[in-house]
Parts: sequence; C-alpha cells; structure tokens
Amino acid sequence: MWFQRLAWLLRGPCRQRGITGRRWSWLPQDSGSILATPVRCHPTATESAQCVWQLHRDHLELRYGNTLMRLDFVWLRDHCRSASCYNAKTNQRSLDTASVDLAIRPQAVRVDETTLFLTWPDGHVTRYGLEWLVKNSYEGQKQQVMHPRILWNADIYRQAQVPSVDCRSFLETDEGLKEFLQNFLLYGIAFVENVTPTKEDTEILAERISIIRETIYGRMWYFTSDFSRGDTAYTKLALDRHTDTTYFQEPCGIQVFHCLKHEGTGGRTLLVDGFHAAEQVLRQAPEHFQLLTKVPLKHEYVENVGGCHNHMIGVGPVLNVYPWNNELYLIRYNNYDRAVINTVPHDVVRRWYHAHRALTAELRRPDNELWVKLKPGKALFVDNWRVLHGREAFTGYRQLCGCYLTRDDVLNTARLLGLQA
Repeated sequence: MWFQRLAWLLRGPCRQRGITGRRWSWLPQDSGSILATPVRCHPTATESAQCVWQLHRDHLELRYGNTLMRLDFVWLRDHCRSASCYNAKTNQRSLDTASVDLAIRPQAVRVDETTLFLTWPDGHVTRYGLEWLVKNSYEGQKQQVMHPRILWNADIYRQAQVPSVDCRSFLETDEGLKEFLQNFLLYGIAFVENVTPTKEDTEILAERISIIRETIYGRMWYFTSDFSRGDTAYTKLALDRHTDTTYFQEPCGIQVFHCLKHEGTGGRTLLVDGFHAAEQVLRQAPEHFQLLTKVPLKHEYVENVGGCHNHMIGVGPVLNVYPWNNELYLIRYNNYDRAVINTVPHDVVRRWYHAHRALTAELRRPDNELWVKLKPGKALFVDNWRVLHGREAFTGYRQLCGCYLTRDDVLNTARLLGLQA
C-alpha cells in the first residue's frame, strides 16, 4: 500500500510540472503513526511558505512556513467552514459537534500551495486555507498576542506624549473616538479634555463607549471624604496603589474618574502600569511570576454602614494569564481587600509571600509612578485589569464622580472601529 502511495506521489504535480531537485522530508514517527508515510513538499511555493505534512493515528502534522501544527482529526472535522457546517452570514457553527465520530479519520488528504483538502468517510470535503490554519491552530495562537500594548513607567509615558482627546471630538466623530480607544488599549489609561464638570455630562461621556455597569456603589457615583461608605477611599487619607473590585468574581473592567471640584491641597492621582511591573518580575524571577499566576486568593468587601450591608468575596490569583501563551490579561492587586489567606498550603505560603513582595517592590518603584492632578473638565479612563491607581492625602473639599464600564462593550466598540482588542 505504501509503495502504491509513493508511486502516486512521484507521478504528482511535482513530476508533471517538470520540476527537478525535489526534496523529501521525514517527520518523526509516533507509536500510532502510519509507518513510513512520506511527507509531500510543494516546490511551487516559496521557500518560506513550503508545506510538508504527515498523517498520524489521530492527527495531521503539518508544517507551513515556520509553524509546525498538530491538528486533531476531530478538530479538523468540527471546524469545517463549508456551507453545510458553518453559517458564514451569522459566523456561527451549524455542525453538531456531538455528532462527529471521535474516532474519525480522513480518507484522503491533499495540500496545494494555499489549501488543505480533507475527504471524510461520508464523502464530505473540508477545505482550509493554510494561512487560516496558522492563525487559528494552537501553535499559531501561541505565537500571537491577543492585546497589543505598550508597557510603561513614568518616563516612557511622558516621553510618548500621548495626547488627550477633546470632548467634542470624542463624542461626535469616529476619528476622535478611535484615537481615544487606541491610546486606551495601548497604555491602559486615556484622558478626555474639556468635559463639562457635572455628573450628567460624565455619564454621557462614559456611554459613548460602553454600557455603565451598576454595582453596589450605584450606577454613577459621587466620591467625597464623608465616609458615607465603609471604604478607605471615602476619606482624606492617602491610598496606596491598587485595582478596584478585587472582591468581585470578575473585577470591573474600566473605571472612569472626573474631578468636579477641589478646594484644597494634595489629592494627586497615582497611576502604575501593573503589567510593566509584572514583566519585570517575569524577567528577574520567573518562578515568582508563575507562582502569582497559580495561587488562588480570596478578596472580600465587608460593609455595615447606614443602610449598606455587603459581604462580597472574589477568588483568583494576583496575575491572570492566558494558558496557551502566558500573556497577562488581568492583575488583581489590593492589599486593603485581600482576605485571610486560607487557600494556600503551608509549603507554598512562604514562597507566595516572597513572590508577592517582589511584585510589590516593582509596583512601588518611584520611576514606575505616574502622578496626575485631576482637575474639573479632565476625565480619566483607567483599565482596572491592568493599571493600578492610588491617591495622595488631601485637604479641603474634593468631589469626584465616576462609574465602572463593562469591558466587553469597550472592546466591542474598539473592534467595530477596526482596532485589535
């Protein structure tokens, strides 16, 4: 059987086109592979895009360009983009995945310069563009960045001279909105200038990019030092860097701040790129980084003030990464709200404290601190999954308003404007 296949390949396109100097490759065999199955080359393709493949017991091994992919047969059948399997108008799968035989194998495989063709036992033919496979395979995704960003400390951010966006441009033009969102996606913070200093106008601003997320603090909130809530933030005291709502199962994605009035001194806002700090930990002590991605912690918010009675608990590691490429997507850091550590065994606790101390040292490095004086008319949007915020102590009367936004809606708005988010 194998000799018949080899003879067929030798009579294939390479020979028919009169191309000389053909090369044959042999990929490593596993215990369940088809023995001595030749790998077919494509000499008509460019050297960098050459494709070779081999069938194994339960998957197809395919190298295209610099990417070696291992594609399970069930996966290849499940992701078929033919009209009977996938609705291109709705971008939704039509095929019932549960109906696919888990022992399925293709009856025939063919690859040309751009496309993989698979014929299944029932005669159905699946076609995949090789570029599509590189983009969507596990190996391809492992090389991809989900959310491009620029990591920064104070000097990097100042030197970038990231412009604020005018309120009118933000509200009335796609260009202004796109510029704002691009800044936000890259740096995790973005400013809008010339906003009328009222809660109502701030609400209009926020709704331009997202649905406002209603929480225990309400929809739009005023923020003063009246201790009306059981939270240190409602005082005049300094606040160390932190992310908000760590005690939610899913922390709020974006926070909006707008200073409406301040009659006094101090009160500057502190911003720190948590991803930049985490990257330094990864470089200097990768074992600390990995531990912070794996150890689950509880954060809680306990409030019994006036008519407010809350006890909220959120669970998750300090650093959250995509498992396939180790890309950081969320930092949950709040020393005020961290609950009793009772989810970590004795032999891990001390190592976790060392890892947490390494991250805290980076977060508290003075050159990572960006201090901003918020004034009436200047609204700040903060990526609460990335950038930590704090505050210096202040005197006098200081009033802020703000809200939380749903992350999905902000990212959706960015994608509709053609941005990668």
